[in-house]
Amino acid sequence: MNRKLHLIPVPIGNNLISSSIPLETLKLSSILKTYIAENAKTARFFLKQINSKYPLNEITIYTITNKTQDSEIEKWLSQDNISDIGLISEAGCPAIADPGSQVVKIAHNMGIQIKPYVGPSSIILGLMSSGLNGQNFAFRGYAPKKQEERVNTISNWEKESLANHQTQILIETPYRNIHLYDSLINTLNSNTKLCIASALNSMDEVIKTLNIKQWKAQEYPNIHKKPTIFLYMAENILKKS
Repeated sequence: MNRKLHLIPVPIGNNLISSSIPLETLKLSSILKTYIAENAKTARFFLKQINSKYPLNEITIYTITNKTQDSEIEKWLSQDNISDIGLISEAGCPAIADPGSQVVKIAHNMGIQIKPYVGPSSIILGLMSSGLNGQNFAFRGYAPKKQEERVNTISNWEKESLANHQTQILIETPYRNIHLYDSLINTLNSNTKLCIASALNSMDEVIKTLNIKQWKAQEYPNIHKKPTIFLYMAENILKKS
């Protein structure tokens, strides 16, 4: 059987789904009967949005987490009489800052054909709109939770940014956005550029790039409980104000 794993993006904001996902991808997604998803509830909402050809109770949705065993994923991918399986994230592109990457890895090992599709990625959209270096960048994921470790890590990434002219990209759980923002503006040097890209692809979208000295002169950004990407890049002069 010529089995395929389809990597299907889902919307990241509250705009119309047709504005961020190509029509052909929506059509393909609507005829799949087996999905692997980070969140079954989100997956079902997506299937309703795209007017799936099948009732939801006839669609199989396997839920993956960081604790899902490889053997379980292999079982999902090797089901009899299933030639096409969809992989979706909770938001944006699957396998990017997402446990779905393990599914793709195992699919490669099993000789399954991988089919990626175009769609929104908050990480890429944030980088595109930041004005920072888009040719050399590092996605760092989450900074450490403990204050001292977080501050040291942010500072070390800033040194790497300066040495390599490299944009640093971070994410945070939305309810902890302000904690990360505080750590950034109180740790980074005054001339380091920081971009905050929040609620991308939604009516509440805000994208702003300033240096740290300028951010300190601003009111707190309205990012609490809103999906937000943080990007920063050091300038040549490392001198705190």
